[in-house]
Amino acid sequence: MKLGVIADDFTGATDIAGFLVENGLATIQFSGIPAEADLTGVDAVVISLKSRSCPAHEAVRDSLAALEWLKARGCPRIYQKYCSTFDSTAAGNIGPVTDALLDALDSQFTLICPALPVNGRTVYQGNLFVGSQPLSESGMRHHPITPMTDSNLLRLMEAQTQGRAGLVPFTTIAQGPQAIEQAFEQLAAEGVRYAVVDTLTEQHLLDIAAAAIDMPLVTGGSGLAIGLARLLSSGNQAAARQAGRPLGKRAVVLSGSCSEMTNRQVACYRATAPSLALDVSACLNRSDYPAELAGWVLSQSATPAPMIHATTSPSELAAIQARYGREAASEAVEHCFAQVAVLLRDAGVDSFIIAGGETSSRITQALGIAAFHIGPQIAPGVPWVRATDAPLSLALKSGNFGDETFFSRAQEFFHD
Repeated sequence: MKLGVIADDFTGATDIAGFLVENGLATIQFSGIPAEADLTGVDAVVISLKSRSCPAHEAVRDSLAALEWLKARGCPRIYQKYCSTFDSTAAGNIGPVTDALLDALDSQFTLICPALPVNGRTVYQGNLFVGSQPLSESGMRHHPITPMTDSNLLRLMEAQTQGRAGLVPFTTIAQGPQAIEQAFEQLAAEGVRYAVVDTLTEQHLLDIAAAAIDMPLVTGGSGLAIGLARLLSSGNQAAARQAGRPLGKRAVVLSGSCSEMTNRQVACYRATAPSLALDVSACLNRSDYPAELAGWVLSQSATPAPMIHATTSPSELAAIQARYGREAASEAVEHCFAQVAVLLRDAGVDSFIIAGGETSSRITQALGIAAFHIGPQIAPGVPWVRATDAPLSLALKSGNFGDETFFSRAQEFFHD
């Protein structure tokens, strides 16, 4: 094993696993911490946790447990993976987990690199941008669980941690790996614990990775994995990608995300495919509702795949949460999606296209899938994956990833 990744949610784990495979590392992804696993021929292990928005002490506990599992198997480098939009609150969980991992690794310094330029996530003068918008002016300001109202990564880190953050500006980044490494050394000598790195291009990611290759811990979104994977590559990604190619005999689209992009994707797909909006009241009050939804899916033509969605606008989402309560509504919807997925699997559906981190996690758990082979990328950061021990394929999309044609594009791989 050359790299161990501790990811704070399910789709984020799949996101980085896809980049690792595409750039040369044979990768396996686990849902939670496995008891044992056959790691023969595996270059990188990705462990997906549910630590993005749980209480900070739980996120720290689970992340440390994942670290111990990786260390026990000789993993030489740890990658703390969070979202490219730095989803967190003033209390965490990115900062507390970073501190705990640094302490456990007896290290005093790491970098903060959420950038993913191919998806429009860049960092300039320490401020995170989503496309042309500062993070605090993007759709993330309306996130129902982790609304992001500050774009400055230095302030965000220092609000969550006990240490100081410093900046490696783009003028230094542009000078290449040696200048970046020297900047890291200077910041560390000044007592800085977290180096926020300006990142505008993929070349910047490659140069940052070269400067950080020997760090015991790096933290970031999935973008930094591009550079690390290329530096560590053993060149066997083709077999890993083939192992994860989707089955595609019968598929369904299940969309739980309410992000801006997923709203656009749902609207685009509804114009060409059968679709059904989830009824939150029925989720809460009718035990037969999942069976009704599964029956509807199976009554539709298999091509294009029918879609069930809870995706809705921010105003409608606010109204639903006000009426039913945020936690109650969310739990009911995710539980319903999980039940529907099990019924569809039992009826012969083998490919699930899922939008939303929590939805992806709940469905994967309900299907009893503990590990995946990583397949071809549908969009940057979103690969097809195939269960290691069941004839099931999944496309697990974080809310804002992919373009408007994502759901249709995912099904094109059934015929490759």
